[in-house]
Amino acid sequence: MRLRASIGSQRAQGRRHSSGWCGGARRCVLVGFLSGSGPVSVGVGGEPYRALMSSERVGAAGPPEQRATTTQRSVRTTALLPVGAMAVTVLLWASAFVAIRHLGPTVSPGALTLGRLTVGSLVLGAVLLTRREAWPRRADWPRLIAIGVLWFAVYNVALNAAEHRVDAGTAAMLVNVGPVLLALLAGMRLGEGFPRPLIVGSAIGFGGVVVIGVATSTGTRADVWGVVLCVVAAVAYAVAVILQKPVLSRSSSLMVTWVACTVGVLVCLPFAPQLVSELTAAGPGSVGGVVYLGLGPTALGFTLWGYALARTNAGRLGATTYLVPPVAILLGWAFLGEAPPVLALLGGALCLVGVWVTRRPSTTS
Repeated sequence: MRLRASIGSQRAQGRRHSSGWCGGARRCVLVGFLSGSGPVSVGVGGEPYRALMSSERVGAAGPPEQRATTTQRSVRTTALLPVGAMAVTVLLWASAFVAIRHLGPTVSPGALTLGRLTVGSLVLGAVLLTRREAWPRRADWPRLIAIGVLWFAVYNVALNAAEHRVDAGTAAMLVNVGPVLLALLAGMRLGEGFPRPLIVGSAIGFGGVVVIGVATSTGTRADVWGVVLCVVAAVAYAVAVILQKPVLSRSSSLMVTWVACTVGVLVCLPFAPQLVSELTAAGPGSVGGVVYLGLGPTALGFTLWGYALARTNAGRLGATTYLVPPVAILLGWAFLGEAPPVLALLGGALCLVGVWVTRRPSTTS
């Protein structure tokens, strides 16, 4: 009799644990929809799974209401982490435009790209040595090399060179064709479809960028090669993100960013003599600017971007970069004394509205 009672008690505990897990999984998926990022994966070993199981263990001794509250709080925090990562990324990438504009007269485009990528690669490599992560799969290396060539090398050199040929407003308009191309490619190649909020929000956000471009344009005739370089940068960015998204499901953002950054360094090595001579003549201020670009916008910014991309649709995440131009305007105002025109502030408001619309949940594609 005691044996039967013990077996019955164990079965009852198993049913209660299973019921709690299933309920937690349903709550996890629900929070994913409410946050606008779609269903949150609850597969064994995933972060939402670990957060969910941890919360279940913590609240196992409490009443059901307490366990439910603990689980919901943990899952909600997990769902908000990509949003926070992207917010920091937007701030870092916007600051990069200010730093590049400050360094423009003393450091050439290729040398600047090599300098920031070298700093980023060294820092990320040092962090990886402490983590001892596994190398990416052999099948992923062609994608990683392409990401390094396109985004870390071609994009940066093309954008830096374009800013020497066209004004900031024209560059902002042309480069921000990239998120539009990314949304189209993600819908076709990644199966994300074309949700109405993404389409409408992208149109509003791009309209805001156009308004900023008109407000900050100098009115001079755009250099043809400058326009071409901006378009090359936009295409390189969009294609690289499409290549990056699947790899992030198998390797960490830190590993992917380090490999791609190191590939970019190798591609830009021909600019090494130029970098040494220009930094030697420029002084400590320019050296500090290059180091900041490598630490902040490159190492931390791209790693946080990858973290968010692994947990968010590529098209929707790309639309958040419409916030970079207005944030860059505010930072330029604060640090360089460049007072923005009123029309540029209106464009920034449109960018905010556009990104907000893209984050709205949708039931149709």
